[in-house]
Amino acid sequence: MNSQSKILIVDDEPFNVDYLEQELEDLNYITATAVNGQDALEKIVSESPDLVLLDIMMPIMDGFSVLEKVKADPAIRNIPIIVISANNDLQSVVKGIQLGAEDYLPKPFEPTLLKARIQSSLEKKHLRDMQDLYLKSLEREMNIARDIQKEFLPAQLPDVPGWEIASYFEAAKEVAGDFYDAFTLPDGTLTFLVADVCGKGIGAALFMTLFRSLIHAASISDQFSPGQEQKSLSPAERLQHVISLTNNYVAETHEESNMFATVFIGILDPVSGKLSYINGGNEPPLIVGKDGKVHTTLTRTGPAIGAIAQAKFTVKETTLASDDLLVAFTDGIPDTQNIDGEFFGNERLRELLMNHSSPTQLLNEIEVDLKQFIGEAEQFDDITLLAIKRKAS
Repeated sequence: MNSQSKILIVDDEPFNVDYLEQELEDLNYITATAVNGQDALEKIVSESPDLVLLDIMMPIMDGFSVLEKVKADPAIRNIPIIVISANNDLQSVVKGIQLGAEDYLPKPFEPTLLKARIQSSLEKKHLRDMQDLYLKSLEREMNIARDIQKEFLPAQLPDVPGWEIASYFEAAKEVAGDFYDAFTLPDGTLTFLVADVCGKGIGAALFMTLFRSLIHAASISDQFSPGQEQKSLSPAERLQHVISLTNNYVAETHEESNMFATVFIGILDPVSGKLSYINGGNEPPLIVGKDGKVHTTLTRTGPAIGAIAQAKFTVKETTLASDDLLVAFTDGIPDTQNIDGEFFGNERLRELLMNHSSPTQLLNEIEVDLKQFIGEAEQFDDITLLAIKRKAS
């Protein structure tokens, strides 16, 4: 703690001010003075003292008014204030403490008590200042992590002739465990996915970057191992390669972490509308026809990836017809809760899909409905949604 702390003395009695100045200077503190409440407020703002000794009874503005204004201002509310009051005025002391004063000093002043209470208040301020510095440093680090993580999400979605694609992503915290991706391969097919890494916070966010990088890198590679000749893979072969490689790497290399991710990944032929997919423990995506009804649910075809080494994943196929809309999402949507503890649920989502227009408009409607539903409740989980629609031919 800095022995050269600055203490502001606020008192309209010159005798009290002179006494306190002498005592504090003997204790190696820097002093400043104010003769009334208004003067005190101006000096608290301009000089940022480390501590304020505040008399209760003063002209122009009393000590209670000063306390109320200081504690209402986020910029100065953490400056500790010790109220000064006569020994027989306990009611004023109690009111001062209720308004946010750190401590009190009775008049007439007793030097040992004066020293002890000032030191105690300054030590508490020092600890708060250190905590604030740590929290600000942590906030900066979290903001950096959030910005880096954003780079793992697509800067823009691919433009595929005859198709509309839109996404909605809302992290619950600074960093997320959810992610999505969409990109075209050299043969013109579209690879897309949504995924949710187990857990919350930094751990989930770190593994999110691992899962996403493995999946993306394996998806665009036709080479199974170094030195092996390049070959063209069918969508089913590619999906098996991508998911098996990612699953086995995480499960075997990071076995002790017990981290896994639910994933829906598909490869779409934009000409025929044929979709090959693996659903590794994710919420089943929905396919909505032009009549607004859900006519296909893409159920799970394997476990979450990273949970079981050498797990088997089945590739399934379906076809998106003209005006069909596919909606893939993580469990953050149905599991969203409002302030009454009610879940958003799958049925509410299905109702929103019945009057779908374009994917972008649909996701805007879902976003508005979700935020209205959440209201004042805290968003507990990341929310990720990807919508793909085949335009009418």
